[in-house]
Amino acid sequence: MAYFLTADGGTESLRARVYDLSGTCLGSAAVAYETKFSAGARAEQDPEDWWRAFVAAARQAIETARVDPAAIEAITLATTSCTVVALDREGKALRPAIIWMDVRASAEAEAVLATGDGALISNGGGRGPVSAEWMIPKALWIARNEPEVFEKAHTICEYQDFMTLRLTGERAASLNNVTLRWHYQTDRGGWPATLVQALGLGALLEKWPHRIVPPGGVIANLSGKAADELGLSTRVKVVQGGADALIGMIGLGVAHPGQLALITGSSHLQFGVTESAVHAPGIWGTYRDCVYPDRYIVEGGQTSTGSIIAWLGRLMNGTMDLDDLNRKAAALEPGCEGLLVQDHFQGNRTPYTDPLSRGAIVGLTLAHEPHHIFRAIMEGIGFGTRAILDSMAAAGYRGTEITVGGGAGASDLWLQIHADTAGLPVCVPASRDAPSVGSAVLAAHGAGHFASIDDGIAAMVRPGKRIEPRAREMALYDDIYRQYLALYPALKSVRGQDGRGA
Repeated sequence: MAYFLTADGGTESLRARVYDLSGTCLGSAAVAYETKFSAGARAEQDPEDWWRAFVAAARQAIETARVDPAAIEAITLATTSCTVVALDREGKALRPAIIWMDVRASAEAEAVLATGDGALISNGGGRGPVSAEWMIPKALWIARNEPEVFEKAHTICEYQDFMTLRLTGERAASLNNVTLRWHYQTDRGGWPATLVQALGLGALLEKWPHRIVPPGGVIANLSGKAADELGLSTRVKVVQGGADALIGMIGLGVAHPGQLALITGSSHLQFGVTESAVHAPGIWGTYRDCVYPDRYIVEGGQTSTGSIIAWLGRLMNGTMDLDDLNRKAAALEPGCEGLLVQDHFQGNRTPYTDPLSRGAIVGLTLAHEPHHIFRAIMEGIGFGTRAILDSMAAAGYRGTEITVGGGAGASDLWLQIHADTAGLPVCVPASRDAPSVGSAVLAAHGAGHFASIDDGIAAMVRPGKRIEPRAREMALYDDIYRQYLALYPALKSVRGQDGRGA
C-alpha cells in the first residue's frame, strides 16, 4: 500500500493528514502555534514553531492512521503565502517571520508600484495597487528598517521554503509561490530583476532560493536528520506544494478553463483557470504555470466574508445559534425585507481595491431581527463575489461553475445564495479539506503513481453535491445587485476621497 503525508500550515495551526491512493484521509492531527500582533498592523510567528508543530502533528497523524511509517512514500505541504522569513547560512531565522496578514510594508508597496516596471502587469494590468502582503515590499521593509538583518540574511524566503530546507537541506522555492507573490513570471523572463534593481534591492536576487520547483515536482528525499525526527525513512520523497489556497484548487478538482474555485473562510478568494492571460484593473492578478503547466490562474478576492458573520456573533454576545439563524433566514425572500449590506468591513480587495471603503447595513427598521441581518450579510457577500466575476468577465474570463471549499460549504443556504446571486452552478466536493487533498494529489503524482496532476485529481478528488441557480431568485437578485453596486460610489462620496469624511 502507498500512503502520503500532507501538512496544511495555516495562520493558527498546522494540520497533518495521511492519505491513501483513493484520496481517503486515514488519520489527522493538528498542533497550534502562536501569532504575535503589535501596532502598525504587524503579525509575526516563530518559524521554529512551524517545524515543532509539523513533527508533532505528523507523528500523531501517522499513529492515528495506523499505517506502517515505512509505507509513507511522499510528503507535500501547503502553507500560508506570503509569509516571509530571513535565514542565516545555517538556516536559522534571524527575526520572527512576517506573516501574510502583516501589512507594515504599505509604503514599500507604493514604492514598488512607483517603479512602473513591466513585472507589475500582474497588479491590475500595471496600474496596481501592489499589496503590502507580497514578498518584495516585505523584503524592502527589512532592508530599510533592519539593514543588519537584511545584510546578514543568506536566504529570504517563505514558510514553504523554510520547511523544504528543514525537510531536505535543499534551498528551493515553489514555482507556485514565486509566481503568485514574488513577481516571478515564466512568460516574461522569470525573476523581476529590473524591478528589484530599481528599488536598490539587487542583493535580494542572491538571497532568494535559486532552484525553483513546480507543484508536484520532487525536491529531494528526506534528510537523515528530518527522517529521524519524523520517524520516517530517508526514502520518502519531498514533493513541492505551495500556497494553501492555490493547492486547494487541486483539492477541489478545479483544473480546466472555465472552472472557478471559491476558497472561503474569514475571507473569500476567487481563482479561475484560463488558457490565456487576463490583466486588467479590478483583477488582483493572472499567473502562468502557477498551479498547472501551460495554464493561467486569474485571481480576485474579498477581504471580509466569514469574518462578518463572526462579527455578528460577537454583537450577539455568544447567543448566536447558527442552525436557528439558517432556518429562519432560509424562509425569507431575497432582499431580507429591505436590507442591503456592503461587505467592505475591512476595505475592498477587488474589484475596487480600496482599503478605505467600509461596510454598511442599509434599510434597517425596528421590525428587522438578527436572522434578517444574517441573511443580508450572506447576500452582500454574494453580491461582492458577483462583482468580482463581472470584472473578470469584462476582462475576458467567464466562469462556467463555482466550486466551493472551506467554511461556506457547510451552509446550504449560503451555497444557494452564491448560486442565485452569481447565476452559476455551485459544486462542493466530498471533502472540503482542499489544501490537504491537493497536497495528497501532488504527493502521489510526485511519487510516480499518476502521470499528471489531472490524472491524480481524477483518481483522488471525489465529487459531492451540486447546487443549481434558481431562475426566480436570479431575477430578484439582479435588481438588488444593481442597488448594491450603487452603494459603493454613494458611500465613497460621503466619506470623501481621503476616507475621513466629506
